Amino acid sequence: MVAILIDDPLWWHRERRWCHMISDTSLGELIEFADEVGIPRRGFEGDHYDIPEEYRDDMIAAGAIEVGSRELLHRLKGAGLRLSAAERRHFFAIRSAEGPDAAIATVLDDHPVAVCSEAGHE
Repeated sequence: MVAILIDDPLWWHRERRWCHMISDTSLGELIEFADEVGIPRRGFEGDHYDIPEEYRDDMIAAGAIEVGSRELLHRLKGAGLRLSAAERRHFFAIRSAEGPDAAIATVLDDHPVAVCSEAGHE
């Protein structure tokens, strides 16, 4: 089973507090989870979602596990899903030019680490 993790809303942007949501196993599963709970794909940042504070409780109710920010980053890196600076630039260039779906397709193609080993998930 994939663990979807969410940290505390500590980051201010546009007069709102934001948190981060990741998977420690699969970018594909993270995107699927976000789609199921109604998070727009424009919130995907290449290896995580930025989540406004007011949606955090809904993410937890849907199954996201609360962790501290350091733990979240440690798990993302440990899973091999953290994008490098070059990969991030590439992701955002594609997202800017072609939209979030094209950028997501690219990051999934370039980051095949994102496979779930459970039956039925590849």
